[in-house]
Parts: sequence; structure tokens; C-alpha cells
Amino acid sequence: MNYTLNQLQIFLKIVQTGSVTKAAEELHLTQPAVSIQLKNFQDQFEIPLTEVVGRKIHVTDFGHEVADSAEYIINQVYAINYKTMAYKGLLTGRLKISVVSTGKYVMPYFLTDFMREHSGVELLMDVTNKSRVVESLKKNEVDFALVSLLPTSISFEKLDLLENNLYLVGSPQSHFDENIGEKDFFKDLPLIFREEGSGTRQTMQQFIEKNNISIGKKMELTSNEAVKQAVMAGLGYSIMPLIGIKNELHNKQLKIIPMEGLPITTMWSLIWPKEKKHMPVPLAFLQYLNKEKDNIVAKMLR
Repeated sequence: MNYTLNQLQIFLKIVQTGSVTKAAEELHLTQPAVSIQLKNFQDQFEIPLTEVVGRKIHVTDFGHEVADSAEYIINQVYAINYKTMAYKGLLTGRLKISVVSTGKYVMPYFLTDFMREHSGVELLMDVTNKSRVVESLKKNEVDFALVSLLPTSISFEKLDLLENNLYLVGSPQSHFDENIGEKDFFKDLPLIFREEGSGTRQTMQQFIEKNNISIGKKMELTSNEAVKQAVMAGLGYSIMPLIGIKNELHNKQLKIIPMEGLPITTMWSLIWPKEKKHMPVPLAFLQYLNKEKDNIVAKMLR
């Protein structure tokens, strides 16, 4: 057999995502390239690794066993790389961070220089909603989590990074009666929410309840990007973090609608379980942030 490490990585990602398309996206490859590598890998086995049923790919029992072995092999390769770099005196290991979905506009700024300085560090960053982020902390699956609303179900320590300001936004072409008071603004105008479990949704609901705002039409979408596109298309209005819509405001694809009580200001915070014993890589990252976070924020806000 002549399968390559690249084929093992691609097959493992297909198994993990359950989709050739999703695997291609996460690996930053084209779908045809992933499909070709899957075929080349399959050609080396007489037993099917996958099967397609109803246009959906399914991994066979044998395929799952191969994936388990592939994961073990890949981890051993990582271990060899880490040991090689450690002998050179380099910081090595994995940095695992879970980030709420709108935090994807924030976290990269705090990672770039650290990752550039430490080439032996592998970054694993999961972008999901707040409920899953908190769950990953509870299970001790990650080193840190980035949130804009602090959880109440776990004990944690935190490092505040950056203010998070949320504004009411709409399409530049949207029309409404500017004399309508805040409480009646959404009686006839659709408001677009994130899904249950989202921190942004929780912030919106708290604002609505605090101000006794009446909601008539309501939509729910499952990602910040989906909400942004819907607002830009004129489907409705939403309360969104400024950090994720700066380009659209600059390009006049969105506009901020003044409303009393807005912006809502929360804080982007890096959190970790109380009394967690950090390994060398996350400890080094924490020390880096304590030293550099103010400089990073200053660059972000230029």
C-alpha cells in the first residue's frame, strides 16, 4: 500500500465532517481535489471505506476503523514534529480555543503575532455558538474560550480583551417611520434573531425585555453571516456586534439605526475553568496576551 499522510488527513476530515464539501472547506482545498484523493485512497483497499446513499456519503464500519488508525498515525507524526522542535528549543504543542461565532472577527487579531513567533504551535480553533462553547469548557476539551457574555453554569477565570458594542442595523434602502417610538418600532418591522444558544440572541432578548419592546414579525437564522446577508437584502433588522459589520458599514451595505439604549456594550473575554493547570503552550499564550493585548486593541481600532 502506498497511501500518503495527506490522504490519511483528508479521509479523517471526511469522516469527522460527514461531507466531502465540508472537509474541503476546512482543509482549504477544492471539492474535486478532495474527491480525487478519497478515490485514490479507496483504490488501495478491497473493502469499501464509504458508500453514497441518497446523495449523502456514509462511512462504513471498516472506514471508521481506518479513520481511527489514521488519527493515531497523524497524532504520532505531530508528536515527532513537536519533539524535533523541542530539541531545537522551540515552544511546541497545541493551542485549543473555542470561540462564539461572532468572536471569529476578534480572536485572529490576538493570535496572529503569537502564532508567527511560535512556528511549533498548532492552533485548533472551533467556532460555534455560546452553548457549545460553554459545553467544551465543562468537558475540559479546550484551553480557552472567547465569549461576550459570561456563563453562569461554571466557575472560571477570565482575561478581558475588548469591548463589544452592538447596534441596531438595517439595509440602507430600508424605510420606516422615524417618529415611531422605540417600544413600537418592531410592531410591523421584522426583527432577525440568531438561534437559541447564541450569545448575541441572549443580549437582544435582554434588551427587548428590559425596554418592553413589542415584536411583531420575527425571523431566526443560524449564523451571524446569515443574519448579515438577510439584513443587507432588506429582509429585516437586527442588533449586531459592530466588530462583524465594519466593512459593510464602510461600503454602505448596512446602516446603523439610532435607538435609545443602544449600543449595548459587553466585553469580549477569554475564559478558562477555575484552577485549570495550563500546559506550556496555553500558559505562554496567556502571558503573551497579558503583555500585548492593549497594543493589539489599539491596532484593531485604528
